[in-house]
Amino acid sequence: MPLSNAISLIKLLFVKDKELYVFIHRITGYYPRDIKLYKLAMIHRSRPVKLESGQWANNERLEFLGDAVMDTVVADFLYNTYPGKHEGFLTSTRAKIVQRESLNRIGNSLHLDSHVRALTHSSSHNSYISGNALEALVGAVYLDQGYKRCRKFIINRLIKKHFDLNDLVKTEQNFKSRLIEWTQKYRVTIEFELVDSYTDADKNPVFRTAVILGGIYASDAVGYSKKESHQSASKKALDRLQSDQAFCEQVLSTAIN
Repeated sequence: MPLSNAISLIKLLFVKDKELYVFIHRITGYYPRDIKLYKLAMIHRSRPVKLESGQWANNERLEFLGDAVMDTVVADFLYNTYPGKHEGFLTSTRAKIVQRESLNRIGNSLHLDSHVRALTHSSSHNSYISGNALEALVGAVYLDQGYKRCRKFIINRLIKKHFDLNDLVKTEQNFKSRLIEWTQKYRVTIEFELVDSYTDADKNPVFRTAVILGGIYASDAVGYSKKESHQSASKKALDRLQSDQAFCEQVLSTAIN
């Protein structure tokens, strides 16, 4: 047994949060060095905790970090797994892995919801608690174990265990990726503009994003995250391109030569 693991097992005899400590090891394959990071990763914004500094905190900062790390690791993994594949393929495949529905499915499979501290009231935003916690967990692993170990965790414990890559590349790509591929094909510029943000009755953040194609407004939509609003707005833009010939021709006329 590696010395580091032996030390971690000894620590386990004295640690207060034994259940979470063992749970994190089972999921990641690593014994936590700083259990406070993982405790924070399980704190939903609806039930923040007060830190020793006196500040109130939840897992949103770790979720932000984990999201960025996931994007980088998945991009690197796909780039090396599929040499020669074009950028559109890599973009759409990455999107299928890191999309909210996929991460939430994995989070539920790992039973993260049983460890997340959140209000019990139901809302559409809360349906993604497990996926948000998974991103926060990735952020915690990154800070606690470093990039190399975090990369190994994401690839071996998340991607390879929870995705069939052969089936994944055959499935319908998400709406944002489809729209990006369309703009790349016809050399049309695309922008996703955040036009509004507010909180709903349950104090959940809501975002409204507009899609601009070739400098022309195409659509807008709301979501409980920027990613979600991007997906919904992209679907509307794709539907409009298919159903409104005059609009499609107007967008195509902006193509970059």
